[in-house]
Amino acid sequence: MISNFAGKTAVLTGAGSGFGLACARLGAKLGMNLVLVDVQRDALDAAVAELTATGVTVIARCVDVSNADQMQTLAHDVYTQLGAPHLVFNNAGVGSGGLVWENSLADWQWVLGVNLWGVIHGVRLFTPMMLQAAKQDPLYQGHIVNTASMAGLLTPPNMGVYNVSKHAVVALTETLYQDLQLVSEQVSASVLCPYFVPTGISQSQRNRPDALQTAPITSSQRISQAMLDKAVDSGKVSAAEVAQKVFDAVATEQFYIYSHPHALGNVQLRMQAIVSQGQPPDPFAARPDVGQQLRTQLRA
Repeated sequence: MISNFAGKTAVLTGAGSGFGLACARLGAKLGMNLVLVDVQRDALDAAVAELTATGVTVIARCVDVSNADQMQTLAHDVYTQLGAPHLVFNNAGVGSGGLVWENSLADWQWVLGVNLWGVIHGVRLFTPMMLQAAKQDPLYQGHIVNTASMAGLLTPPNMGVYNVSKHAVVALTETLYQDLQLVSEQVSASVLCPYFVPTGISQSQRNRPDALQTAPITSSQRISQAMLDKAVDSGKVSAAEVAQKVFDAVATEQFYIYSHPHALGNVQLRMQAIVSQGQPPDPFAARPDVGQQLRTQLRA
């Protein structure tokens, strides 16, 4: 846990919008040094201008988190300029849907590259320096938060690539937590599993590299995009509210962080099916009209 955020350093990926920006804003209010990381230059520049005006130290890097070399350079720069960070928020993420067999190789490479490899790079590069800082200073406190999703605990249809990436982040973070418990009491981890919150993720295609574009998109992908747009835009919980939950969790060493705890009922049904060796539960049990609409559209 981190008992006092003032003067400590936070590294935040995906800091130009959504949860990353909301957490950066809260970190600034708490007097933290901020390392803002994003692949979208204009959004990053806007975040830097806003947060620098608060008077805190701000370092910005335009980085593709899926790129190992760029992440290595980022980690080196952070350590050289600010030392080992106290909070690492591996948050950058993209969304992509469609029937799982219709996703192209480029779809898999893009989504897994950002959502999973971005987290892997953040963990493998920053954890060692955080543990070293803990060895050198008995008062050092460090925490890693990885952004997964409720889709990392459930298996909603027509968004398999995203599900796979987020399930992997949950497993990675749970293992990271267990591994850290073996070696240190000063560094820990949490996983953020948000549901539908109005952020920029439904429009993440804007930052998709040219080399990983897929054309034309399939009918199932168009349907998935429309459903995602509607669900995200109608979200009632704000990114700022989720950011507060993140900082509260870091302060109390809470592992699982949820934006919509009521969605855990569906997780419970899935776990019961696993234990009882049943079939995966109907994801549309509470909204059969939505399920019928999706079936009709996909079978048209």
